[in-house]
Formats: sequence, C-alpha cells, structure tokens
Amino acid sequence: MKILLIGASGMLGQDLVREWTQDEMIGATSRDADIRNAHEVNALVSRVRPDWVVLTAAFTDVDGSEKQPEQAFAVNAQGTENVARAAQENGARLFFVSTDYVFDGKTTRPYEPNDAIAPLNVYGESKAAGERAVQNHGTDWCIARTSWLFGASGASFPEKILRAAETRPELTVVSDQVGSPTYTRDLACAIRDLVHSETRGIVNVTNAGSCSWFEFAKEILRQAGRNSVRVLPISTEQAGRLAKRPAYSILSPTGLEARGITLRDWREATAAYLSELRALGRLA
Repeated sequence: MKILLIGASGMLGQDLVREWTQDEMIGATSRDADIRNAHEVNALVSRVRPDWVVLTAAFTDVDGSEKQPEQAFAVNAQGTENVARAAQENGARLFFVSTDYVFDGKTTRPYEPNDAIAPLNVYGESKAAGERAVQNHGTDWCIARTSWLFGASGASFPEKILRAAETRPELTVVSDQVGSPTYTRDLACAIRDLVHSETRGIVNVTNAGSCSWFEFAKEILRQAGRNSVRVLPISTEQAGRLAKRPAYSILSPTGLEARGITLRDWREATAAYLSELRALGRLA
C-alpha cells in the first residue's frame, strides 16, 4: 500500500512517519505542495498516485484563528477541499484529521460521531468546513476527530507546563474545560490501523479517560517529579483567551472500539511522553 502523508513536518505527521513502517510512506510538506494551491496539490497527488492520502496539515492556532480567520479557512477549509478533490480525481482514499472543537461543549455525555456539530470559534468553524469538503467529494474517506494533542515532535501543553515550572513556583491552569489528552504516537498508530482496516465515515480517536487542563498539568508535574510547583485552578473567563473553548469535549470511543482499536489511558500516555522527552535529553 502507498500512503501520501500531507503534513509530514507537523507534530502528528512526524510521529506518523515513525510509526507507519509497514507500507510505502511518502511524506509531503508545504515545500512539496501548498494545500491552498489546488494546482500544486493535484500535481503532487497525481505524481505519487497513492492508495490513501492522509491529511494532517492544518492551521492549528486556536486564538490566532480569531485574528486571522482568512488564513484559518484558507488552510483548513479550502486547503482540505483541494486535497479532497485531488484524492477523488486520482482514485485515492482520504483520511482527514479533525477536532473536538467542532462541538460547542454543552452536552454532559461523550460526543458520538453523528452528533450535531456547533463550533464556538473560528478554528472549529474552519475544521467543520473541512469536514464538509471531505464529505462532498466521494465516499472513500475517513474523518478522525481527536482532542488535546501532545507529543515530543512539536510544541504542546505538557512541555509548556514543564518549562514554566522551571522558573515559576506557582502556575495557574484552567479547570472548567474537560477533554481527553491524546498522545500523538498513540494517535499515529490508531490512524495507521484505521487505514489498514479500510475504515470509512467519522470516528473518534483519543486516549482513554478524561480530565481538565488543571488536572492534566498536575499529573504532568507529579510524574515529572516537580511536586514543589503549586498549580492553582482558574476559570476560562479568568484565563482571558481570545477564542471561546468548549467546556466539555469528551469524545466517545465506542466506534473506535467496535473496530477493535483501543488507546491507553491518558495518564499512561503521559508517562510514555515523559520517557520520550528524557530519551531526547529534554527532561532530566
């Protein structure tokens, strides 16, 4: 099987390259094709002739999307449509990575794939538009919604907490947003397995369990042996972030488990992430 990975230089993309060794993997970055340019995208896909196109490239700056909505939609909506059209025209199946931020967080139970979406911010709106673009171009596609990504191949919440703890005795972290932290190495393996099982439709893919950002920060510091750093809970309103966030964005794993795929608990994934940081010399 031949896989074209668009977004190979990103945090998830780099882990996909590391974990996906059974097939022929062609990693592409913006140097190979700017997904905002339909001609470049079609030329890339027609040249590679893959069985699957895996699209992880995205504009992921949630607050930045509020300041640059045109950029967010150019990449996450129009860019995704360009990839979806190129995949369809070249007979390739498409795997698209989406987000929990397509939901408004007003439920009290884990979201199922067929629940109505209602984004609260520009980033979520742009990714929802990307989902629609995928669905409008053929039937050979899979959309994976995931959440709260962290990994050693890029900037993410855990390392920011660890770096802040090096110089500050006290940290404040939002406690009224709940979701499922997801380790990109585990997500990469799940994407590979979903492609191998010829999965179609929308599926949720996160590490098991859930927590608030506050609880996540405390667990990171506990496992890293930084117990002397105090973590104080604050509200989303107190945090003063530009973009609205869903208060509850836990995604149901039922559909994933039905396909025989399970991801470990987020605490175990955090331990594996910290071990990776130590191996890279980025954590004592």
